[in-house]
Amino acid sequence: MMEILIQELLDGARQARGTAVIIDVFRAFSVECYLFSRSAGQIFAVGQAETAYRLKREHPDALLVGERNGFPLPGFDCGNSPALLERFDVAGRTIIHTTSAGTQGIAAAVHADEVLAGSLVNARAIAEYLLRSQPEAVTLVGMGLNAVSSAEEDLLCARYIRSMLLGAPLGREELAQQIAALKHTSGQRLFNPDTQDVMPSEDFELCTRADRFPFVIRAFPTEDYYRMKAIPVPY
Repeated sequence: MMEILIQELLDGARQARGTAVIIDVFRAFSVECYLFSRSAGQIFAVGQAETAYRLKREHPDALLVGERNGFPLPGFDCGNSPALLERFDVAGRTIIHTTSAGTQGIAAAVHADEVLAGSLVNARAIAEYLLRSQPEAVTLVGMGLNAVSSAEEDLLCARYIRSMLLGAPLGREELAQQIAALKHTSGQRLFNPDTQDVMPSEDFELCTRADRFPFVIRAFPTEDYYRMKAIPVPY
């Protein structure tokens, strides 16, 4: 029988075993889903900013995407926003992606047998993939806000995936109600009028379209970054 654990933050990622699902709904792994859906060539998930800059020198045509504390890093082409990334033609392009929470969790999950990137937009695909692969253990890790404090959206995603693995999925109405409630909790930061240039309110709706994409994103380690690969999961 599959053991299902829910953990949080960097300590949770470090302790993850079996198949680790590193969850970052707002916004890292929602971003990667949208990029792959728009035919991005490859995505490099990076923990350290210095590594991202080095990879950019090695791949000058790549798009530098990411943030620290929600704001784009100096010299980056775009922050961590699915809405703002719609301005870019990403088809066939290499994306170098580093964030405060999600990509840090990928880099920290060194004891897991397999690492997946988790978000609401492909939650059902993740559950289907796990039900088919049947790992002995699954660790669902909510990366939270900047990987330092709990975030409701990541825990909701973890509970939703767990409910499907247990054969008792959250109903669509209940899920919709819990998503709507995020506007008044952790999702509230996406509606700040002072930061709409980097954290637009459109990101909320894009990141909470549950089960939009029929693929999972698996992380494959290299020496100091991860190659992310989209794997179709028909259902």
